Amino acid sequence: MRRVGLTAGRKNGLRLSVVIVPILQNSIAPLANMNRRVEPELLDELPSTDPRAIRSRRDLRRVNALMGNAGVIARALLQAWGGRPPRQLVDLGAGDGTFMLRLAKRLSLAWPNVEVTLVDRQDIVNAETRREFEALSWSVRSVPADVFDWLARTPDPRVDLVTANLFLHHFADHALRRLMELVSGRTNCFAACEPRRYPAALRASRWLWLLGCNQVTRHDAVASVRAGFDGPELSALWPGKGSWRFREEGVGLFSHRFVAQRLNGAPVL
Repeated sequence: MRRVGLTAGRKNGLRLSVVIVPILQNSIAPLANMNRRVEPELLDELPSTDPRAIRSRRDLRRVNALMGNAGVIARALLQAWGGRPPRQLVDLGAGDGTFMLRLAKRLSLAWPNVEVTLVDRQDIVNAETRREFEALSWSVRSVPADVFDWLARTPDPRVDLVTANLFLHHFADHALRRLMELVSGRTNCFAACEPRRYPAALRASRWLWLLGCNQVTRHDAVASVRAGFDGPELSALWPGKGSWRFREEGVGLFSHRFVAQRLNGAPVL
């Protein structure tokens, strides 16, 4: 699932950010340690055609836009990659593809003609989203597959970049280790934006009704924050640490950014 930022919109003539952010900032001390807890999320269990799932995906597009996650990953990729534009990019747990489309809109001028592969259990990328990718001169294909199976079995060659947005938090540590082993064998650069496991984010996730989000989104927002990350937790799970450079940090109150980049000349494991 994907979580929430309450930084835009109006309520009774006041910007929500003016009212809510100071409340959050003043309500987080003293803080107890929040242990990571992975829980089932409702959207993952619903058929893609269920009206509640359709509404929740619409909620998530709005939440992602308010959070600015595309900008978080775009800045990380531009800083990490540099040089010539990449040719291939794979997005894991891509959902309906709209997050990657927002990322493409930020990067397409600097990175033309990128080949994008969207991997998700459900193929829900619609025709309009595909047309918008084409208008940016990015080619796109969607692959309905389990991410672990696809990474382990695909005959596709190694790709330049792999990304994930609000996807890693679905997995317990043992599954994350396996996922990272598979990813590290497929690319030299991986970037992810995940929920920040932080008391202010947890409190904000319970206020999604202010944005008109449905019950599925409100439930999953709380679960996603509890399953989110803090400190160097993802770096600690990545294999071959001597061959990689890591950047892992909280971004704002709600986001957790992770970048793993293979060092020049390091062997592929």
